[in-house]
Amino acid sequence: MSATKTIYLSLGSNLGDRAANLAAAIAAMEAAGIRATKQSSLYATEPVDLPTQQWFLNCCAEAETALMPRQLLHALREITTRIGGRKIVRKGPRAIDIDILLYGSSTVRLPELTIPHPRMSQRRFVLVPLAEIAPTLRHPRLKRTITELLADCPDAARVRRWRQSEKEIRK
Repeated sequence: MSATKTIYLSLGSNLGDRAANLAAAIAAMEAAGIRATKQSSLYATEPVDLPTQQWFLNCCAEAETALMPRQLLHALREITTRIGGRKIVRKGPRAIDIDILLYGSSTVRLPELTIPHPRMSQRRFVLVPLAEIAPTLRHPRLKRTITELLADCPDAARVRRWRQSEKEIRK
């Protein structure tokens, strides 16, 4: 068996029961060889690329896996397909979206996968939950902590901790 790597994932949902979609995705990871070790709170986040859609619920997870990056990508795509089918519109509404943010301290450049995630340092919906679970984690390319990246993040989109009792956010 290969050595395990600590990885960080960003999860988001803005269709259906968003909290249940996120919970189902995290629960499905174990069977795919991905063991979640930490999970952030859920955050209600303003859509960035297509602002006319419903707000997202987002979270980040720290996990361990022996899967190689391409295997990890395929495992996460299978989970995404099982829970939410396919995205109809690029950057549009989705039941679940899972992005690989970091894979240990590795840098990966494949046609279908870039790690570290190329836009993670520019997205508050990623950095706020990631800073909750790994504030001193250093970005392997930028050599800055998640807290430092968040402090300098150019994204002004609203991100706030979500409580299950809240009503749905409407624009």
